[in-house]
Amino acid sequence: MDLENQKRVKDLTEKHGAENVIVLLGAAEAEAAGLAAETVTAGDPTFAGPLAGVQLGLRVYHAVEPEFKGEVDADVYDEQIGMMEMVLDVDEIIEEMKEIRDEFCKF
Repeated sequence: MDLENQKRVKDLTEKHGAENVIVLLGAAEAEAAGLAAETVTAGDPTFAGPLAGVQLGLRVYHAVEPEFKGEVDADVYDEQIGMMEMVLDVDEIIEEMKEIRDEFCKF
């Protein structure tokens, strides 16, 4: 997650409260999604950005997870994400995101 997005997440969390913020990711690889998820839950693991040492504990999901997929219109999901879902390792992404939430999410 780049430094500008870290700042946006931090600012929105301060403004609205961590319990009212959910982060939705769309990274193509489980490792990249996991790194971004860790950043918004446990803090920036590279200690380079605004979230270095800041444990927000935010709820974080990937766009291919059933928790998100079940909340959006099926036609819109298929149109916007369906093709990518066919080429991504969805199971690996889901597993990575669940591990991060189980370990670091506070909400």
